[in-house]
Amino acid sequence: MASHSGKEKEPSVFIGAVEDEWDMFSDNPLDYTIGPPIGFGASSIVYTAQYAPRNPSNGSPSSCPCALKVVDLDKLPLQSLRLLRRETQLMSLSKHPNVLRVRGSWMDGHKLFIALRLMNSGSVADVMRYGWPGGMEEEVVKCILRQALEGLNYLHINGFIHRDIKAANLLIDDDGTVLLGDLGVAADLHDDEAAPVASGRSRASFHSGSHSTTRQRDAHVHPSGLKLGKRKSFVGTPAWMAPEIISGKQYDAKADIWSFGITAIELCQGRAPRSRDTPAKVLLRTVQDAPPPFQREGGQYKYSKAFKEIVESCVAKDPAARPTAAELLEMSFFKSAKKKSHLVGTILKNLPPLTKRQERRKLNSGRNSLSEVPSWDFS
Repeated sequence: MASHSGKEKEPSVFIGAVEDEWDMFSDNPLDYTIGPPIGFGASSIVYTAQYAPRNPSNGSPSSCPCALKVVDLDKLPLQSLRLLRRETQLMSLSKHPNVLRVRGSWMDGHKLFIALRLMNSGSVADVMRYGWPGGMEEEVVKCILRQALEGLNYLHINGFIHRDIKAANLLIDDDGTVLLGDLGVAADLHDDEAAPVASGRSRASFHSGSHSTTRQRDAHVHPSGLKLGKRKSFVGTPAWMAPEIISGKQYDAKADIWSFGITAIELCQGRAPRSRDTPAKVLLRTVQDAPPPFQREGGQYKYSKAFKEIVESCVAKDPAARPTAAELLEMSFFKSAKKKSHLVGTILKNLPPLTKRQERRKLNSGRNSLSEVPSWDFS
């Protein structure tokens, strides 16, 4: 797959990047043995696989499990091709323990193969669906959200917004590690609205058309000295989408904080507020109604006043009133979060294997099996 070439707009070194503890895989299809499927979409299937390089380099694993996302490009419209390219690029560049990274990719005819770390427990939404349908207790939720915030802050300080934060896009491994996944609708605040994201820096990229319109944007200064702008694309999943996105206003990383707050409620009550409404009604209510309330009591668990105040600050209608991811991480509430191993003994220990859980889910045209509601992008 040919890489793009062009002038780079972002720092060559990502702020907050750390040494990757996981080895990169190869782009050689002969090094992979595909196993059973663990996820289905309208144009893609995710399989378990075994990576066994025929010519291992020094220090690389002789064999290890992984996940392979196989995308049928013939089934994708041009807009989806653009999103897929963006996702693959961002996931290739990521060097943070809480952001999923592409570890190998190749083309075979009209199919794109993307090799990823195998997240054995699936998504947090999947875990809730099978073991915690009414929501989870505060210490568990705090542990999950703290890790998600670490990944989100990494994206934000490097000039990216995720634009689709929800439990279905928080992947969890069997050691309790939580990673941000599904970067397909993420945006780069360094680029103009019409520009391809992260051009010139991907190890896995492919060409597709883009019909976005360039819009005038405000700008603020990134820690690197580069100016960051705002977006105006209509992007996200309705129940998690910030009101400024729905209203067609310019938005920035604070839109992710709204979605983060909605996700916090989702983890506590088992579903996002208004998620049972029609998409049109959800969008209307998000703009016209007061923010969804956070119920401390009345459900399976009770939640602290501090947690309620944090969630309510995240879903403030005025983006300027919401905290940043960095500010949230500095709060004593999240600083007191338990280590990731806490999730192992609380929500993961009795889960059936991911392959067994996914056998119960049938291919659903137009939707990903790990997410009941598809993401929208009307750029």
